[in-house]
Amino acid sequence: MIQNSSSFKKSIIGLFLLLGFLCPMVVKSQGLPSPEQFFGFQMGADYKLAHWNDLVKYYHKLGESSPRMKVVDMGKTTLGNPFLALYISSPENLAKLEDYRKMNARLSDPRGVSQTEIDQIIANGKAVIVQSFGLHSSEVAASQTAAEFTYDLLTRNDTEMARILDNVITIVIPCFNPDGEIMITEWYRKTLGTEYEGGSLPYLYHHYIGHDNNRDAFMQNTVESVYGAKIMFKEWMPQAYVDHHQMGAYGARMYVPPYAEPIRPDGDPLVWREMSWYGAHIAYKEEENSKSGIVNAAIYSGWGHFGFHWITPFHNIAGMLTESASAKLATPIYIHPDQLQGNIHGMPKYEAQTSFPNPWPGGWWRVRDIVEQQKIAALAIADIAARNKETVLKNAYLKAMRQTQRGAAAEVKAYIIPADQHDALTANKLVNVLLGQGVEVKRIGAELTHEGKVYGAGSYLVTMAQPKQGVIRWLVGRTFYPDNDYTRDRNNDPIRPYDMSTDNVAEYMGVRVDPVNTQVVGNYPVVTETVVPAGTVTKGSNGYVLSGYNNDSFTALNLLWNNKVKVSRATKTGNGLQAGDFVVTSLSDNLANQIAKKTGVNFRALDFDASSLTKPVTRQRIAMFQRYLGGNIDEGWSRLLLEKFEFPYTSLMDKELKAGELNKKYDVIILPDDNIARMTGEGLGDFSGNRPDAFPPEYRSGFGQQGVNALKDFVEKGGVLLTFGQAGQFAIEKFKLPIRNVVKGVPSQKFWSPGSTLKMNFDNTNPLAYGMPSTGLGLFTGGNEVYEVIPSDRNQRIERIITYPKRDILQSGWLLGEEVIAEKAAMVSVGMGQGKVVLIGFRPQHRVQTHGTFKLVFNSLVSTK
Repeated sequence: MIQNSSSFKKSIIGLFLLLGFLCPMVVKSQGLPSPEQFFGFQMGADYKLAHWNDLVKYYHKLGESSPRMKVVDMGKTTLGNPFLALYISSPENLAKLEDYRKMNARLSDPRGVSQTEIDQIIANGKAVIVQSFGLHSSEVAASQTAAEFTYDLLTRNDTEMARILDNVITIVIPCFNPDGEIMITEWYRKTLGTEYEGGSLPYLYHHYIGHDNNRDAFMQNTVESVYGAKIMFKEWMPQAYVDHHQMGAYGARMYVPPYAEPIRPDGDPLVWREMSWYGAHIAYKEEENSKSGIVNAAIYSGWGHFGFHWITPFHNIAGMLTESASAKLATPIYIHPDQLQGNIHGMPKYEAQTSFPNPWPGGWWRVRDIVEQQKIAALAIADIAARNKETVLKNAYLKAMRQTQRGAAAEVKAYIIPADQHDALTANKLVNVLLGQGVEVKRIGAELTHEGKVYGAGSYLVTMAQPKQGVIRWLVGRTFYPDNDYTRDRNNDPIRPYDMSTDNVAEYMGVRVDPVNTQVVGNYPVVTETVVPAGTVTKGSNGYVLSGYNNDSFTALNLLWNNKVKVSRATKTGNGLQAGDFVVTSLSDNLANQIAKKTGVNFRALDFDASSLTKPVTRQRIAMFQRYLGGNIDEGWSRLLLEKFEFPYTSLMDKELKAGELNKKYDVIILPDDNIARMTGEGLGDFSGNRPDAFPPEYRSGFGQQGVNALKDFVEKGGVLLTFGQAGQFAIEKFKLPIRNVVKGVPSQKFWSPGSTLKMNFDNTNPLAYGMPSTGLGLFTGGNEVYEVIPSDRNQRIERIITYPKRDILQSGWLLGEEVIAEKAAMVSVGMGQGKVVLIGFRPQHRVQTHGTFKLVFNSLVSTK
């Protein structure tokens, strides 16, 4: 068709005007290098991994050049690398970022906000979505995906992207564990082209906690967790959060939300519906892009560990994860059809079902495949939020209001943390754990009597009438894991929870928390800052006393030793001293004040000669066994514990251990929770990742009989061997101790305790249990041990430090067969030659969360003779 000249001129002019409008944006986008241009290869290319140092440079370059992104360096990681957060939205939104943050905060906690203001925020606010990548560093694709996903957000100019940029503030954590990304990338490059290519890193990919770094969301023991929690729980409270992961290679190609059964109750129903909604859209987009092997509502149950993506639903955030099938780091893997398998949770066979309609047929699997499907998933989350921005914001408000209303109407109206505690400093740390979740905590300034109990000034009140009542319920409320068809298999055997059967941190920490069933009336101030008590110093005529009840007294002890101060310990109770208290008779005022301020420990006045009640304590030379074979997470956590409480130690590797003569260097050797095969290297099985020869010679582990002999010689010559969890079986078998683990080999229908807090009796007259209450709680996880003494002529050399009561052993979690462990021992000390073996059948330092049993470790390190 021929146009008239006037119309044609108008069309041409309009086209030039349009090009003129778009040109700056297009030029700006063209000025940004793609990941492939910057790194020299496509993200996910075979045998290639971008290094974190270079990724940091790339993000800063993008941030400097694009008005769509703000790069925030949140600080240093554990090993001193930069931890970044990327804020991506339209330039107009980024210019008002703080305004939108405040709007979002009012939706997340709308108490006292008028409905008119809420309606305005819903109309004018922006959906906030957080997506994190690279938390588990051996799951290499995600840190690569983040670069390509970010580039797309900054350069695409289509209608879909314009809607996302206008309606959504996307916060990207491009690598949740930069230290590990560096380790894995450098390891892969080092082994590329060798027989070890694609194999496991021989040590932990987080300096302390390895794969457990996603179990640190509620305790925040590592700085990386602090950064993530600051964004999600305190500053932004997003409407949705997705953590991108990888799983095993021989099943579905990708898991997407929602979770499988069972779910953890007490979240707002909308949050579970949202996870299904988001997950359906991800799956839809994957199929739309011809991706096969996508499954939802399977594999990962709704009751998982209380890490970031599983705790967020109780923050009223749709907390989700994706899990992609893995390759061999960046090396492709070929998978035959008959190698593909189903899963016990929601996918019994590898065949089509409603949640898995398009099985992947097998073949080559590459990191590029993972990058592509992760990128589709990441964009799908932003897309559906952008298309439904007002619905997303309205439901954020509804979840917060309804959870507040549920909390107000619940049987338990509030929890009170009394000022009067066995270890008051640890109770303060519990308050800080709650504050780290963004939970509202109030301080009771004067004595309060409520429901017949008297609470002293300095107690804390945590009301359930607040949006995060679900978080409170699971962190301080008594918990019973479900025992039903979802948690039993066809043979009626219990199915292990994904992680713990309780996450009651108050019980872990040994802190008394009282649930109350009536409203606590009073105008109590909200705690707005981290509780940091400053210890008091009251000088006595004979020196100072430090309470043995306080974990932090051991920090003070180590600081005193660092300054060459002599310390004694009370071995008897009397005249105001408790067995286990520390006594210092000579100390400068200045040093006393410094240590009191740093630790919060009170230096009480000592006004009598306590020499008849005390014995000197001296610093012990501590070693902790460390192996390769991918590292031992419990060993890493144990290192972190010792460092937090200022205990110096040496990591003891195979070579030094096998050389013997250990008594010349060490007084105490710790064997963290581990099985015999992984310590000795004997009988590790055929799986290549478990065999010592799967690693280069310099990274092979297993101390064999030579190491067994060296440890036995160490004990017999006066050393102390301290074991956690299943490491106790090593000493029992190799040293032929007259001890039997009564739960070894017992079928799960007869005995079962997968991460439960159990009641225990402590013999606190024994130096190994000084400072402990007479009764308390310990955390029992799968693989832990329970001891009985086998009759022998060595009975008199065995001490039972902790025992289980006769009945009603379970406090929280799931316990079957309590009669198997009733009145048996959880901790024993066995004399052997001039030394002893101390076996703690559970992990008293579990993930540096179980403060209530830390003293069992510390006492073993100072009361050694």
